Amino acid sequence: MVLVPVIGGLVIGLMARYGSEKIRGHGITEALEAILFGRSQMEPKVAVLKPLSSAISIGTGGPFGAEGPIIMTGGAVGSIFAQFFHLSAAERKTLLVAGAAGGMAAIFASPVAAALLAIEWRPRSFIPVAIAAVSASALRVPLLGAGPIFPVHPHAMLTSEGLVFAFLVGIAAGLGSGLLTTLVYAFEDLFTKLPIHWMWWPAIGGLCIGIGGLVEPRVLGVGYETIYDLLRGNIVGTALLGILIGKSIVWSLALGSGTSGGVLAPLLMIGGALGAALANFIPLGDSGLWALLGMAAMMGGTMRSPLTSMIFALELTQDLNLLPGLLAACIAAHGVTVLLLRRSILTEKVARRGYHVMREYGVDPLTMVRVGEVMDKNAPVIPAGMSLVELSDRIARGDPAVSRHEGLLIVDEKRQLAGIITRGDVVHALAQNGHNGTTVSSAGSRDVIVTFADELLYEAVNKMLHNNIGRLPVVSRRDPRRIVGYLGRSNLMAGRLRQLEDEHVRERRFLRRQPKIPALSKPSDPTIGV
Repeated sequence: MVLVPVIGGLVIGLMARYGSEKIRGHGITEALEAILFGRSQMEPKVAVLKPLSSAISIGTGGPFGAEGPIIMTGGAVGSIFAQFFHLSAAERKTLLVAGAAGGMAAIFASPVAAALLAIEWRPRSFIPVAIAAVSASALRVPLLGAGPIFPVHPHAMLTSEGLVFAFLVGIAAGLGSGLLTTLVYAFEDLFTKLPIHWMWWPAIGGLCIGIGGLVEPRVLGVGYETIYDLLRGNIVGTALLGILIGKSIVWSLALGSGTSGGVLAPLLMIGGALGAALANFIPLGDSGLWALLGMAAMMGGTMRSPLTSMIFALELTQDLNLLPGLLAACIAAHGVTVLLLRRSILTEKVARRGYHVMREYGVDPLTMVRVGEVMDKNAPVIPAGMSLVELSDRIARGDPAVSRHEGLLIVDEKRQLAGIITRGDVVHALAQNGHNGTTVSSAGSRDVIVTFADELLYEAVNKMLHNNIGRLPVVSRRDPRRIVGYLGRSNLMAGRLRQLEDEHVRERRFLRRQPKIPALSKPSDPTIGV
């Protein structure tokens, strides 16, 4: 029994190494990365390898659900479909998100929750997303049966006292969400320290899964039956602690090892076990009621999607009377995790890959571009000894060497930065001193604010705003007087140009060999260390 998950992990490691590394993990992060930074393009082989690797992982005992990989697979199908046609990046994003929503709706018979989750990824149009979710939910009926997948007896609406307890359960789930997220990435960091290739990590994770299964067999596999037993109140006592602790450790360790599997079903089981355990201390309602609130709160806190989690729980059980309680629990869990963690379990992995995610599922274009990508590498420079009159005459004649920019960088005999002068400085100095031989060095500013080629454009703009200036010399980090470029207002517009291109530039990319585009957030800067 212990060796079966090890074999599964070994197969997944080989598939990731020689197939596509994007099949590692739960899949939603990869969909997010494609949306935010990959121009909504996903490889066709991901649509095949991801569900296959997840089936192997779950079939050999992996403590995962199929929903995360199906979301990624649906997104890959949507992206591939878009690449067949002459569509812009924004339109590809809409189809990718629509495919992801369709995948989630098909697995859980939850079209509304799937559409809500998709909205948080900000597609250009909501209509294709809603159509995909509804269509997938309808096609699910002849294939897997109609929902809800976890029908329960309706509970009475919670009183004010019950809502207080729901809020407290949400706080507990929020603390658990923070602990789970920390645990996942702690195990991931631990695996990175191993002196072996990452291809072998899933096999090691499989060994731990097998050992965990010996202690508590219910932590293995998808666990839908266990979730249903929690909702019906069939699991009590120490068994709850075994599921809560065992599933948390085994799932976190397995996910940290980089194997393939989803997050939603494990979160439902862990949250359900937590809620059922807390029911022993709550004087009203039954164990199943608090298990459902715990499930929704754990999902809402961990994924930072409280409204999606609330509707998701309703669609899973159709227990509509618990809507206020679900709202209280999910919002409480979300608030706790926002205070505890900078990012969710989804966006933390995106950030660890070197991308700057300013807020959940949204990226300011200026935080995706570095100064070195948009600066003028042919910086406009003039010698410090040039007279103000000569500079004024050259500007008046339209000399391109000095009239391309509003500002000019002043250099000394070694061509190192000595100051900066603007046309406003020239006018002001001529008005005060006339034509008395004043040099640009004395008329310009010697106290220069600079930026660096590897600095985010967002940070450079902040320097401009805080100092009320419109241009910055770009210098080497090792030698702050060595000029490598010039950043003006026109260069800043290039950072916004990418967003406009995503909206309006149409291109046919499927099956066409394209030149590699370097990731915007991680450019190579030849000036660093010079």
